[in-house]
Amino acid sequence: MGLDEDALAYHSSDPAGKIEISTTKPTNTQRDLSLAYSPGVAAPCREIADDPERAFAYTARGNLVGVVSDGTAVLGLGDIGPEASKPVMEGKGVLFKRFADIDVFDVELDTEDTDSMIQSIAAMEPTFGGINLEDIAAPECFEVERRLSEQMDIPVFHDDQHGTAIITGAALLNAAEIAEKELSDLEVTFAGAGAAAIATARFYVSLGVPSENITMSDIDGILTTRRAEAGELNQYNRQFARDVPDGDLADAMEGADVFVGLSVGGIVDQEMVRSMADNPIIFAMANPEPEIGYEAAKQAREDTVIMATGRSDYPNQVNNVLGFPFIFRGALDVRATEINEEMKVAAAEALAELARQDVPDAVVKAYGDQPLQFGPDYIIPKPLDTRVLFEVTPAVAEAAMETGAARISIDSDRYVEKLEARLGKSREMMRIVLNKAKNIDKRIVLAEGGDEKMIRAAAQLVDEGIAEPVLLGDRDRIGTISETLGLSFDPEIVDPDESDLERYADRLYELRKRKGITRSEAGELIEESNYLGSIMVETGDADAMLTGLTHHYPSALRPPLQVIGTAADADYAAGVYMLTFKNRVVFCADTTVNQDPNADVLEEVTRHTAELARSFNVEPRAALLSYSNFASVDNEGTRKPREAARRLREDPTVDFPVDGEMQADTAVVEEMLRGTYDFAELDEPANVLVFPNLEAGNIAYKLLQRLGGATAVGPMLVGMDKPVHVLQRGDEVKDIVNLAGVAVVDAQQE
Repeated sequence: MGLDEDALAYHSSDPAGKIEISTTKPTNTQRDLSLAYSPGVAAPCREIADDPERAFAYTARGNLVGVVSDGTAVLGLGDIGPEASKPVMEGKGVLFKRFADIDVFDVELDTEDTDSMIQSIAAMEPTFGGINLEDIAAPECFEVERRLSEQMDIPVFHDDQHGTAIITGAALLNAAEIAEKELSDLEVTFAGAGAAAIATARFYVSLGVPSENITMSDIDGILTTRRAEAGELNQYNRQFARDVPDGDLADAMEGADVFVGLSVGGIVDQEMVRSMADNPIIFAMANPEPEIGYEAAKQAREDTVIMATGRSDYPNQVNNVLGFPFIFRGALDVRATEINEEMKVAAAEALAELARQDVPDAVVKAYGDQPLQFGPDYIIPKPLDTRVLFEVTPAVAEAAMETGAARISIDSDRYVEKLEARLGKSREMMRIVLNKAKNIDKRIVLAEGGDEKMIRAAAQLVDEGIAEPVLLGDRDRIGTISETLGLSFDPEIVDPDESDLERYADRLYELRKRKGITRSEAGELIEESNYLGSIMVETGDADAMLTGLTHHYPSALRPPLQVIGTAADADYAAGVYMLTFKNRVVFCADTTVNQDPNADVLEEVTRHTAELARSFNVEPRAALLSYSNFASVDNEGTRKPREAARRLREDPTVDFPVDGEMQADTAVVEEMLRGTYDFAELDEPANVLVFPNLEAGNIAYKLLQRLGGATAVGPMLVGMDKPVHVLQRGDEVKDIVNLAGVAVVDAQQE
């Protein structure tokens, strides 16, 4: 099937469309329903009647945006009417939810009368926290937005105008820096004089481009003062009429530093590009065919052409999804009355700054592993970069507060944590640990220090103040990779080929001489990063260690176990995964180390996993799992978890609820614990799940991750004498940073 057929099948599959309404509160019992509707709903109604502002506390209004259109200017389709525009408006709602967790009602109005449209939208103000105008034809769209902004006490934003302006504004800031040009010196030519072009030109002026340096051209040629005096221009584009001779687009582009295309495809040729100034900046955003093709523009001249388009198959895609979800998120969270110019500028500057930072592995993978590094082919972030939420949104909220547009103030330092929670429980949980790790001088050895991911992770650890990384590896290789990546940090490097490792070899020999290792063998082994890192931690020259990125788990774990060993109160190490769901966190053990644990191992693993849960500010409730419930089956396999649970319950030092053996559903379903098994020690579902063997634990966590939609953090190694964590082969930079944070918190507790 072609794209059209695929799209029709996508939209028509049951249920039709792309959105639905879901409840955010329990509706399982009669009491739930009586609270949700009659009679309980009367209480919030009375509160809101006394003070309408309380609607933001008792309803979803504060997180609800109306996407409103009359269908007169649907991108690429034109005036197709309100009914035909609905798939686009639903799609806009999907983007709001996907990228910023904002709920949307799409509203299609069957009117093209400006006054009627304004009246209808203004009357809906009590429903929404903000209004996103969409696909409304120019010049009516200007009037609609202006009058609604004046009448309504909530943000009104026409994305077709300002979205393109903000995203290209961010691109312009970075492109000008790369081209070594000042904004105040730029000569900018526009192809197109509609809503997007006018709004973008105005925004460039806000960024610092002089108005007199902007030349705008429409289908009839350059917008000149002669044409304005002749009445050929409207009240909106007249402000960009220049006192120059009449001419066409080719004349307007001659000598220009920047070309901004917001018109139709194929109207610019290579000769026009060659007529531009040195190192030209070209934003050709007509879709699906740009004003000039990417390859044609690049090949037109020998100097640097910095090119952006609206297409996803070329570098520097100008995509409005980089703007509107995050701008509204920030505006909603401070209850802004408007989205003013300062908020838009803040968004553009935050986007520009983000493009200069190291790009996460997940983003690189999402775009086919193509290199993403600040430069001519990467001047704006990618739409799937989740960091946009944490960079743009706070900047917008801060600008709203500084300019008086905000009705409430927020704690900027804690705001990012709240935003992270919107992207998933795992980010919220990791933020707790990373915050604990910050500003504590702990040295962490990264055993595979010559790996690009380790180097990038080390840079993040330094930037975020999580730890002082020590990279083990070839100094020249690490320096070359750091320089290539544009990382401006000076890590500590221990290069085995140039370092005096004799004392470390002596210590390794001392520890292992009665374990089959000779002094000469110790000298050879100490040059292996896993042994060297382990000895550095064991001797106190480092506080923690990470390894395993390029090794099989057992081979990476063996040196730390041989050198560091388990803690004084532990005989066994174990691997734990933290699995996060939308509203639940569970710790699964053991998933990586002990193949067939006995009751002693299960008891100890439970203790250590409970301690780990507390490092995440989670009070543990432990369940030792089996395929039977409380001796419903009695054999050697079920006796082990039953015995371990008994010992833990009878130990007065155990200060958390624990029970077993029990089936997995019994452990996590509250109704079963309180109903069928009301004698159980757990009165709430377990959040520490201890599996009867490695096979069960490994299978279970992977199924929960892949089919249950859980996000996995780990494996975290517990029971070691000093903090060591073994990564999974192929882990991403964020996984390394997360486990480093866990290791630093471990070291603090040490």
